[in-house]
Amino acid sequence: MKKFFNVTDLEKVFEFISDFPQVGTEEIPLSRAFGRILSDDIVSDVDLPDFSRSTMDGYAVRGSSTFGASEGNPGYLTVKGSVSMGAIPSFSIGAGEAAKILTGGMLPDGSDSVVMIEHTEAVDNTFIEVYQSVAPGQNIIEKGEDIKKGETILAGGQKLRAQEIGLLAAIGKKNVQVYKKPVIGIISTGDEIVQIEERVAPGQIRDINTHTLSSLIIKTGGIPASYGIVKDDYDLLLKKCLQALDKSDMVMISGGSSVGTRDYTMQALSALPGSSILVHGISISPGKPTILSKSKNIAFWGLPGHVASAMVVFTIIVSVFIEHISGLSPLNKRKTKIPAILTRNISSAQGRTDFIRMQLIEKDGKLWAKPILGKSGLINTMVKADGLVEIEINTEGLNKGTTVSVIPF
Repeated sequence: MKKFFNVTDLEKVFEFISDFPQVGTEEIPLSRAFGRILSDDIVSDVDLPDFSRSTMDGYAVRGSSTFGASEGNPGYLTVKGSVSMGAIPSFSIGAGEAAKILTGGMLPDGSDSVVMIEHTEAVDNTFIEVYQSVAPGQNIIEKGEDIKKGETILAGGQKLRAQEIGLLAAIGKKNVQVYKKPVIGIISTGDEIVQIEERVAPGQIRDINTHTLSSLIIKTGGIPASYGIVKDDYDLLLKKCLQALDKSDMVMISGGSSVGTRDYTMQALSALPGSSILVHGISISPGKPTILSKSKNIAFWGLPGHVASAMVVFTIIVSVFIEHISGLSPLNKRKTKIPAILTRNISSAQGRTDFIRMQLIEKDGKLWAKPILGKSGLINTMVKADGLVEIEINTEGLNKGTTVSVIPF
């Protein structure tokens, strides 16, 4: 067992990610696949589109038949017929011929481009004048231009957005294989913690962390499972941990991660089957007393009881582990940071990584980052903040006017 507060650097903590396996997979209907993570590569078994089609209303032609056409010297083409929507043309187009076509219509054999309707004029039912030439391939989408048969179109580990759902629909994927959503157990600890509907007596606080952490788990793509509030009792905590171990893919214990006479978290985690304490203390602020242990390939986190600390640790560290076991590929993680100008100086202690809560303010056409300072037990500081700014471990602070990168909540 590691000694208390033998702190681990943040980068070292992330090296433990590979210790935890990904969850299983399941097949679900495409209608429920938004936001889910693909477990396998998707290879198209069709060309998309599977026929060459028009992107304009006009006339399907051979481009060479229009070369040299202009308003002063129009080209004359014979109208061979009209293309019906959703139908295969029963005729082909030769030199000097055209066929009336609507947007999305299938090009007749022999045609390779479309003249826009506004660049033509009907002479009669048989002939049209063309006032602008078109090049082969103009105003059409060719067969397989979007997706070719046999092409890998999506990679396993990719989160499905609306555009990926549309692509899967386009190739006829009614069902899709995805990673299951990980079940994340939450245990709140402390004699002072009561249910949110209870009247609070002096010295008591409502169970904020179960609800904030549940929301963060859902945002990250997991399924929260609350195991209620456990008083400062070793046997009760161990019992809850064993229950959560059997039914969860990861477990978070809120509170009880600081050194104290009534701290049973380390004892309970150490007593779990095959337990290994990987981290007890991380060189960050807030969140220094965070614990990470492993039992049966399941990650157990001991999070600080202070709500701001717990939320920061989840946002910066725990969410990354959840994404990993969820199957999300590192190549598909889209965590865009927002550049902003710091409104004031910020001090920082060397030897740790600081995460400062920031409020984003638009002023004079620029985006500013205003530090929201306050103790780690104040939920209001998180409500006011839009994100976090990282001050690296060997940096003493940041100066007013510095452009910083805000990690959005």
